[in-house]
Amino acid sequence: MGGAIAAVFFLIYAALILATLAGLWAVFAKAGQPGWAAIVPIYNIYVMTQIAGKPAWWIVLCILHCISIIFIFILFLEISKSFGKGAGYAVGLFLLPFVFWPML
Repeated sequence: MGGAIAAVFFLIYAALILATLAGLWAVFAKAGQPGWAAIVPIYNIYVMTQIAGKPAWWIVLCILHCISIIFIFILFLEISKSFGKGAGYAVGLFLLPFVFWPML
């Protein structure tokens, strides 16, 4: 019984990750960047900085442990602004990425 529940949770988790990756892929393609960049771990942050209009050294700020949440949120805010959305949409990108990335 416990294994079946774990399998269901794993499938739901995998579906949410795939929805987020598909949304990122579509957003990257919409921004004129290669869609496959969404699945490459550090390169996708670089592409996000390019979409947001931030310098490439922001990758370091987005990776550092203590301050990464702040700078990733700022990055999402700038990405949402570049697509004509507001701060509320950036909160959605941050908290519910599997819903808001595909919608963007």
